[in-house]
Amino acid sequence: MYLTRHPTSNGTQWARDGELLPPSFTLSGWLELPSASASDILRRYPTGDDAPESALAPIDPHLEVWASGVTYLRSRDARMAESTVSDFYQRIYEAERAEVFFKAPGWRVVGNDEPIRVRKDSTWSVPEPELVLVFNSRLEIVGYCTGNDVSSRSIEGDNPLYLPQAKCYDGSCSLGPGIVVAGSADMGNLAIQLRIFRGGSEVFRGETSTSSMKRTLEDLVKYTGMELTFPNGGFLMTGTGIVPPDEFSLQAGDHVDVSVGDLLLRNGVRS
Repeated sequence: MYLTRHPTSNGTQWARDGELLPPSFTLSGWLELPSASASDILRRYPTGDDAPESALAPIDPHLEVWASGVTYLRSRDARMAESTVSDFYQRIYEAERAEVFFKAPGWRVVGNDEPIRVRKDSTWSVPEPELVLVFNSRLEIVGYCTGNDVSSRSIEGDNPLYLPQAKCYDGSCSLGPGIVVAGSADMGNLAIQLRIFRGGSEVFRGETSTSSMKRTLEDLVKYTGMELTFPNGGFLMTGTGIVPPDEFSLQAGDHVDVSVGDLLLRNGVRS
C-alpha cells in the first residue's frame, strides 16, 4: 500500500493507493496502532474520489523527523575529510551507539516539487539522499519514504558542535513523494540515486544501496527511541552513502532528484 497527502476542498486528506481516505484519517492516529494490525486496518478504510495530482509532504505537522549520521563508509570518509577533528567521525562509525539527532518538525518539512534551501552563511552545501523510515508508537518500522537531508558541510566541518546549525534550518528537510507501507525486510537492498542538475544539465550522479549501510534499521530506531517516547510515531532519516565531490556546492537554481527504490523526490533549490 502507498500513502500520500493532498490539499482538497475538505482540507488536507490522506490517500491510499491514489484514492482519498476519509478526512478523519491521520497518519499519527494510524501510527498509534501496533504493526500486527495496522496494515489490515488501513486496508479496511473506505476510499472515495481519486486523489488530486498535487501532493504535500507525507507527514502530519506535529510529527518529528529525526536523523542518523555516519551510517555508510562513504559518509564517514567525507566527514573525516571535511572536519578539523577527523577522528571524531571514525569513532562514531565504529561505536556501538548510533548517532541520532533531531532534524525537523513536520510543519517545517517540504515535499515533492517544493524548494529546498542552502544557508546564506554556508560556503559548502550538499544534498544528502536517504532512506527515511516511518515507525509507530512501539518503535516498529511500518513504512518508508524518500528524504533529502540538506546539509552545510562548511559549518559542520568547522566544529561538530555546530551540527544543529548545519542540519536544521528552513528548507533543509524534504520528504516524499509518499509512504510505502512495508516492513524492514523489504528495505534491505533498495537502490538509492542522487542526480543534480544545473542550467538544465546533469552535473552530478551517484548511486548506492541500503545494503551498504553499516547498522541495521532496527538498531537505528532503537537508539532514536532510547529514553524518548513517540506516542504518534515518527520518521527517521538513515544517513547517506552518496557524497558529491569536495569542489561541488549546491546553488540557488539547481534541481535535485533523489530516488529510493521506485520513489522519486524532486526539489528545486533556493537561497
